[in-house]
Amino acid sequence: MAALPRAARPRGSPGWRPRPPPSPPPPSLLLPLLLLGVAGRTAPGLGPELQVERRSVPEQCPRTVRAGDFVRYHYVGTFPDGRKFDSSYDRGSTFNVFVGKGQLIAGMDKALVGMCVNERRFVKIPPQLAYGSEGVPDVVPPDSVLHFDILLMDLWNSEDQVQVHTYFKPANCSRMIQVSDFVRYHYNGTFLDGTLFDSSHNRMKTYDTYVGIGWLIPGMDRGLLGMCVGEKRIITIPPFLAYGEDGDGKDIPGQASLVFDVALLDLHNPKDSITVENVFLPEECERRSRPGDFLRYHYNASLLDGTLFDSSYSRNRTFDTYIGQGYVIAGMDEGLLGVCVGERRRITIPPHLAYGEEGRGNIPGSAVLVFDIHVIDFHNPSDTVNITSRFKPDNCSVLSKKGDYLKYHYNASLMDGTRLDSTLNLGKTYNIVLGSGQVVLGMDMGLRDMCVGEKRTVVIPPHLGYGEAGVAGEVPGSAVLVFDIELLDLVSGLPEGYMFIWNEEVSPNLFEEIDKNGNGEVLLEEFSEYIHAQVASGKGKLAPGFDADMIVKNMFTNQDRNGDGKVTAEEFKLKDQEARHDEL
Repeated sequence: MAALPRAARPRGSPGWRPRPPPSPPPPSLLLPLLLLGVAGRTAPGLGPELQVERRSVPEQCPRTVRAGDFVRYHYVGTFPDGRKFDSSYDRGSTFNVFVGKGQLIAGMDKALVGMCVNERRFVKIPPQLAYGSEGVPDVVPPDSVLHFDILLMDLWNSEDQVQVHTYFKPANCSRMIQVSDFVRYHYNGTFLDGTLFDSSHNRMKTYDTYVGIGWLIPGMDRGLLGMCVGEKRIITIPPFLAYGEDGDGKDIPGQASLVFDVALLDLHNPKDSITVENVFLPEECERRSRPGDFLRYHYNASLLDGTLFDSSYSRNRTFDTYIGQGYVIAGMDEGLLGVCVGERRRITIPPHLAYGEEGRGNIPGSAVLVFDIHVIDFHNPSDTVNITSRFKPDNCSVLSKKGDYLKYHYNASLMDGTRLDSTLNLGKTYNIVLGSGQVVLGMDMGLRDMCVGEKRTVVIPPHLGYGEAGVAGEVPGSAVLVFDIELLDLVSGLPEGYMFIWNEEVSPNLFEEIDKNGNGEVLLEEFSEYIHAQVASGKGKLAPGFDADMIVKNMFTNQDRNGDGKVTAEEFKLKDQEARHDEL
């Protein structure tokens, strides 16, 4: 078969060709069935002399032959002794004729009345209802009784219209086919006797076409109107609304009624825009997405008939993209605008706003796409940390600053509420030195200017959190983070640049006090013992939150200018004497 069905082939398309004029069969072969002006005696009803035996009758017979109908049938004509004088099978085509209009011998005109399509009859016609005493020279002797084995293949009337029988209709039918819609459907095309002449299923490809603008035979144009996506119907088309007297020149004979079993898969109009159905909208929606935002969302993607072609859930990862900037198909770019975090919506996108006539991968050409999305989070590259104070104690005069040592509890989650981590589950606080790079920048910002006992929610965009990479197995890439924080303790830090300070006046003989043995050299052990003693007595203070021994060792190393493991009086300097080092 050609790529386009015979019953739905637009003129000018690759599969269409002009119909050649029919070649009439030899006149002598038509003689047994034609009246040829021979007068015969007409019996009332079937008459006692006309014998009809119904050898095979189909279970279903919605209609029988009436006078005025046009029929197509096969036959074998024999004499009583079994000699064959004519056969439509030998010519390879049915005999096509109107019934009851004098185009047949009287006996055949009567014998066909009441027949069903696919019925087989054996008919004995006496000469007075056939060719009488004259016969047909060299074909039918005079006064011949004729036997016909008849199989009715087709039946229609000039008053017939397209017949539509819907045998399945979906519960939801928001839209039906209208003139100028573009449709995708599967079909089986048969003749009225059930013989298959074409099928889109065999080609494993839908038939795609416009409806009502002359791209289809008139009967199919009419029969498709009013269908819903998912609907299945039988469309029966008389030949004058199909391929008429000539057929299609190859697979469809002239004057053939056509039956199409159609399942509609897709439907859109070139004027369509996207449609958005809100499935779930959270009660609180502080902000809606806008062009330039970066979204993380899950989706199930299907065709209009429900066939799933993609899902982020199957990959166990959200789809992450900028919106309104051409990173996704035009329909999705538009459909993702104005969403809230946590929202669920269904976005239906016509093909001209999706993958067009060509399709892509397992997406057919001209396919309408349906996306069921769940928005996990979104942010804008210009976003900063968002801080909401949920509780502040009455006495809130001491606020956290860079260098302070903080102890706090937190619950960490994604924007959709997915829990990531919690210090409460660990049974201990999280302790950091503010501004020292021990936490992501967004958390460092979120902990500033906080007082002990305060509770706040800190929302951190990914560029101030864990970025595009996230943390493998813990934090998704490009995720917005939400921290519920309670500050439990604060130890004031040292001035910026200091790791140790004096709480009292510095002794003018500081080096001598450290150099207890008076040998003019201070070793690490002496230095460490002295500093720890000053801290213990309250005379000095080390920067909180760091390893004290490591701080002291770094201080000694900074004093040991030549790196020989000992500090001399010449090397020893205080902080205000040497601004480039963290010293005494």
